[in-house]
Amino acid sequence: MAGAASTFRGTAKPVERPGAWIGRWLLIALALLFLGMFIVLPLVIVFAEAFRQGWMVYLAALTEPDALSAIWLTLLTAAIVVPCNLIFGLLAAWAIAKFEFRGKSFLVTLIDLPFSVSPVISGLVFVLLFGLQGWFGPWLREHDLKIVFAVPGIVLATMFVTFPFVARELIPMMQEQGTTEEEAAISLGASGWQTFWRVTLPNVRWALLYGVLLCNARAMGEFGAVSVVSGHVRGLTNTMPLHVEILYNEYNFVAAFAVASLLALLAIVTLVAKTVLEWRLSRDIKHKAG
Repeated sequence: MAGAASTFRGTAKPVERPGAWIGRWLLIALALLFLGMFIVLPLVIVFAEAFRQGWMVYLAALTEPDALSAIWLTLLTAAIVVPCNLIFGLLAAWAIAKFEFRGKSFLVTLIDLPFSVSPVISGLVFVLLFGLQGWFGPWLREHDLKIVFAVPGIVLATMFVTFPFVARELIPMMQEQGTTEEEAAISLGASGWQTFWRVTLPNVRWALLYGVLLCNARAMGEFGAVSVVSGHVRGLTNTMPLHVEILYNEYNFVAAFAVASLLALLAIVTLVAKTVLEWRLSRDIKHKAG
């Protein structure tokens, strides 16, 4: 009897309070309503407005010279910023998670700085540094170099805003993994470079891709810092978000929503890829734990 009672207690399901399902479904309904009102509905409106006058008008808005220049500049900025942040984030995370050194906490604080500083403030900092009246302005003018209101300023501002994303995705995972596998590889005769490529990097590949994905999405969608340093030179220093603002202020709503739809499409693709990477990452963690 004692064994049967023990078995019964082990297999018994928890008793749900009467009416608990009402609260549960109410919370789910509220969450879905919130998502529908503040996420799904705006996306639907963007695409509906973009295609309101048909495919031909939509394509014409995207192939217009200023739009093509904005798209190209956005892609160019992301193509420069993302690889730089990938290298920096990977090396910074490796150093922080795998080694002990003086100033480690200060380095972590610096990595987190762009999360706490307004993008507009960061843009103003670059203007104060590299503008005509800035600290390095006279020297840059003497050597005929232009940083602010040009592509280099846009790249620098975007890089500052986005550089924590890769490092912040990698640091917790590397710290959780510890140094056991690296120490084993080195004890078996592997060099530091071989250990990095064959042990450390494969263990964090999905987190690395996740950080790169977020970094790329933020680089293409950045507005505040880029708006300050770009100068809004149409056809030269306008990225896609800035071009959308100009078109909207000119009451060219269809063209504005057409360009905005590309950014919205990027957000959707980022969300899908993010979900896939999170699934692969959790699966790898469970596989290692098992």
